[in-house]
Amino acid sequence: MTEAPLRVGVLGCADIARRRMLPAFAACPATRLVAVASRDARTAQETARPYGCRAITGYEALLAEPTVDAVYIPVPAALHARWTRAALEAGKHVLAEKPLTLEPTTTAELFALAARRRLALMENVMFVQHPQHEAVRKLIADRALGELRTLHAQFTVPRRPPGDIRYRADLGGGALWDTGVYPLRAALHLLGPDLTLLASHLSDPGGLGVPTAGTALFLHAATSTTVTLAFGLDHAYRSEYTLTGSQATLDLSHAFTPQATHVPRLLPGSPPLPPADQVALSVAAFAAAAAQGRVVAEGATVRQAELLAQIAAGYPAAR
Repeated sequence: MTEAPLRVGVLGCADIARRRMLPAFAACPATRLVAVASRDARTAQETARPYGCRAITGYEALLAEPTVDAVYIPVPAALHARWTRAALEAGKHVLAEKPLTLEPTTTAELFALAARRRLALMENVMFVQHPQHEAVRKLIADRALGELRTLHAQFTVPRRPPGDIRYRADLGGGALWDTGVYPLRAALHLLGPDLTLLASHLSDPGGLGVPTAGTALFLHAATSTTVTLAFGLDHAYRSEYTLTGSQATLDLSHAFTPQATHVPRLLPGSPPLPPADQVALSVAAFAAAAAQGRVVAEGATVRQAELLAQIAAGYPAAR
């Protein structure tokens, strides 16, 4: 007997929801987009219209809707914790944009709440679903690079228009919470949780009101690997990581936001990997977790929150 699709409601009409996630939910056989909510009725109607789903005014009304099994939460970062908790308490599975919260204790509490209620909870760090990173992990495990010496990961993007929420400290703006999650999660995904922060620096060179540039230095003690991260919101675009071993170097371009048609190449002379749609894979992973009533990547998400908090502690405006 075929299982019924997961009925998904979207709590907010952010750009990433409209551009990437709504089309992915609509296309996935395991999910059915049933409602879109906004605080503004017209915005909800305009966003819902292409998908033939309901437009709901107000987030509370969406959470009270019995035809919604799960919610996707793309609201500003500072609001993730509030609405994730409300959704879980309403009995909904939750896929929330990153970072799940701005506090590691809160992150852990939400995973515990989801586990108690047998609900799926997943932070939407989509790149980890792309098979290219699993292929990199296998190369590390097989010692194709020799003994690992360094990992350098960076994700930087150009300046956004004035007034963008990424520059509002009260909404969790700043490079650390936006682009910083990607290289840090890459380090955790490839090396595991045993990372010690040695130094970090956040700055606002463009005077935009939040830290728009950041770097961090970690040590992976088990392998004596040095890890350096760079992230920013007022930079030329970079999305990559480099692993240097005692015998070879691996440069991965298009590491964090590859197009679905991108053909990854890991090592010179090695065969290319098949392209993959990491957005579709993320939606499918969430649907599978909801069907099983389980949380996703709890350990990595909580450790990520702990390390982000350590970096933020050195720059009061980032907290």
